[in-house]
Amino acid sequence: MTSMTALTSGHYRRGEMHEFQAADQPFVYLVSAGAIFALDEGAHAVLRRLEHEQLSHADLVQALLDTGYDRTDAEDLIRELLFVNGIVSDAVRPAIALAPQTPPADFPLQALVLNITNQCNLACTYCYEFGDDKIATPRGKPKYMSLETARASVDFLLEKSAGANGAHITFFGGETLMNFKLLRDVVLYAREQAGAKGRTIGFSLTTNATLLTDEIIAFLSEQEIGVTVSMDGPPDLQDKRRVYKSGKGSYAVIEPRLRKLIAQHRTRAITARVTLTDGVTDVIRIYRHLKDDLGFHEVGFAPVTNSGERDYMIDDSGMDDVLAQFHELADEWLEHALRGQMHGFSNVSETIGELIQGVNKSHPCGAGLGLLGVSPSGDLSPCHRFTDADTHTLGHISIGIDQDKRQDFLSRGHVSAKYECQSCWARPLCAGGCHHEAFVRYGDTGHANLHYCDWIRQWTDTCLRIYGAVSVQNPEFLERFAARKGLS
Repeated sequence: MTSMTALTSGHYRRGEMHEFQAADQPFVYLVSAGAIFALDEGAHAVLRRLEHEQLSHADLVQALLDTGYDRTDAEDLIRELLFVNGIVSDAVRPAIALAPQTPPADFPLQALVLNITNQCNLACTYCYEFGDDKIATPRGKPKYMSLETARASVDFLLEKSAGANGAHITFFGGETLMNFKLLRDVVLYAREQAGAKGRTIGFSLTTNATLLTDEIIAFLSEQEIGVTVSMDGPPDLQDKRRVYKSGKGSYAVIEPRLRKLIAQHRTRAITARVTLTDGVTDVIRIYRHLKDDLGFHEVGFAPVTNSGERDYMIDDSGMDDVLAQFHELADEWLEHALRGQMHGFSNVSETIGELIQGVNKSHPCGAGLGLLGVSPSGDLSPCHRFTDADTHTLGHISIGIDQDKRQDFLSRGHVSAKYECQSCWARPLCAGGCHHEAFVRYGDTGHANLHYCDWIRQWTDTCLRIYGAVSVQNPEFLERFAARKGLS
């Protein structure tokens, strides 16, 4: 509890924050707390004043009184802003750390990504795993995961996630369904083992959809397995880079299979993940086709991961066009939310979910923390994007995690270790960006993804405005949205 003496003896300055307007009301995003505050005009005016000068406690109280506050409310507001570092006093120690703390060495494992094969039946020209920027070194290693390795992975996950009720396995490739028999056996084994311990376990997979069959679709639905389909849009865009080794496009093969999957898999949402590349940037047309024509529940977009030297990279003007289309879909998302309806644009949904949770990240994602990748040979890596890359191995499923290597990866990836991030207000949600992209682009997994900084700040500001507008005009929607995200 802050003493009254300390409270009244200090001088105040404004904390680190990002201001924005939503629904004709001022808001601030408080960086150190990862929190959003709606302000009345009086409080907003006083914070603006603190941007240019420091005020004593008495002067700050008087400034609030001058805007219409009574003394008790003014004192309460000052205490609340101090607690979340909206204002900072030279006489009061901040109640909330100014940077996220490093997770403990025994941070519990929550999920594994099992790369059950490193083989693929497509030859997508931008593939991070097999393309020009690949970091994998699979020579001499198994191409398909064995049942022994897969079962050891399940046992490892259940052991390392002990104490938590739930755990999660994502199946990945190569093309995941090239090893469907193993996938089926692993799901049944994991459910049996988790059930015996009174635990639950969830599953998801990523696929290119070329190998879907009625049998596979029925199994996925029966076992409530989430499905993400890697797909880039209507035929002309899908077939530009997502091709077979012969160069033949894949759209005609997957379209009827997708329609069956979406119609018959009713237990989990079916999502699409679009990789944007040069010439495949028509975000609106892609979204309309995947969401409205094919019926995906959610559609998310990501620019291609590359070293910045590939002919399929998107240039600055292309990224500006992408962002403009993102904003158009974001406007739709807001319109739906104000009507109490869900919209399928994942890029907004994911950020809104993090804002609701008050996320303040120490690291960009769960890689090396609550999540690990497992290669077909059983090597452990920070995530699936580092599978079969010898220089990024963090251990082996048979012997466990090499804690020194893991700690080195996490130390370099911590947001506080990234100099350029320290002055960025969006760091609680970004934390510097993808480790894998940082390595491909800069040669260091702990390097901030500087080529996306302006883009991320613009997009985060857009999502903050959406959150603010919904919180004012339809707050019940955020409650429903949070509950739904918790179940997904």
